[in-house]
Amino acid sequence: MFNTRLRLFRLFGIPITVDASWLFILMLLSWTLKNGFHATAANLDEATCWLMGFATALAFFACIVLHEMGHALVARSRGIPIRGINLFLFGGVAEMTAEPASAWSEFLMAVAGPLVSAVLAVCFWSLSYVGDAVDWPVAVVLFCYYLALINTTVLIFNLVPAFPLDGGRVLRSMLWGWTHNLRRATFWAAQAGRAFSFFLIFLAVLNLMGGALVQGLWLGLIGLFLHNAAQASYQQVVVRQLLHGEPVGRFMNPAPIVVPEKLDLEHWVEDYVYRYHHKSFPVSSNSHLAGVISTQALSQFARSEWETHTVEEVMDADLKQFTISPKADALEALTRMQRTGSSKLMVTEGDHLVGILSLKDLLAFLNLKMELENATKE
Repeated sequence: MFNTRLRLFRLFGIPITVDASWLFILMLLSWTLKNGFHATAANLDEATCWLMGFATALAFFACIVLHEMGHALVARSRGIPIRGINLFLFGGVAEMTAEPASAWSEFLMAVAGPLVSAVLAVCFWSLSYVGDAVDWPVAVVLFCYYLALINTTVLIFNLVPAFPLDGGRVLRSMLWGWTHNLRRATFWAAQAGRAFSFFLIFLAVLNLMGGALVQGLWLGLIGLFLHNAAQASYQQVVVRQLLHGEPVGRFMNPAPIVVPEKLDLEHWVEDYVYRYHHKSFPVSSNSHLAGVISTQALSQFARSEWETHTVEEVMDADLKQFTISPKADALEALTRMQRTGSSKLMVTEGDHLVGILSLKDLLAFLNLKMELENATKE
């Protein structure tokens, strides 16, 4: 959400991270649960209610991690690499690096999360009933009760057949199996997702008009999020299909502007940055790629010191981070750019630079291919 993530730990080899926006929902949920504890058990003091609210909120997010872990483990067992699980404002997501290979794989992966939530809901409902029957402390009973209620709500909400919710993924798997066309199945599942998002926004407006400001605000935010997520998910499938199988060498720039490593920073700025209007350049040493230099490196020195320092001193020499083979799949290049935040990759054969690939090149290729597809359909 805010592109600021904190890595917490690894579970089954999968990194668990939290987005900065998660802290907001953690505190809001803690406050809401604190009020619930206080209203249900008036004998609990304020500090205890806050402590139980915070503990219940943390436990809920642990349940979300387990829900997403269900998706992740099934996906990994079906050959889909998992980048990690991220908690954010609207819950959590298992980040896959590829689409499922078949409708059956999609179905198995989609139902795994709700099954975990169902098991958790049953366990916490059972604990709350047992605890109430044998007179456990009221705070413990309420802790189990609220976790049961929240997991049940998550289960029901996620089963709505609206992509990219789990129920929407089940719907996509069924449409995919019927049409044998992932793109078409994703389109109709995403349309269902957009329709559900409009319904939530409509409910949000009704709540706002009725004075339920907090509930209306949240319904509206969730509706907008689902609308954008459905549209983005469909576009992602389109991009993956258009780029899959296309080699990087097909649309790289085979004649990139190369900077000599012994050049001083003053002349690099004057003769390359200002002349070619690029922020980064490959660095050459005896016709071999030595590294990459970007304008960010200039912050290490005062302007008056640029002429006394060379490109070699500040270039990034980690070649694995920003190089790719000309035979590599363009989809791999796009994934690498998204993961690293880089808009350029150096195309190499061994340590020999043969070209440079920019995000701008990929987008131009995508636009052209989509235009040709639309022209063919017409």
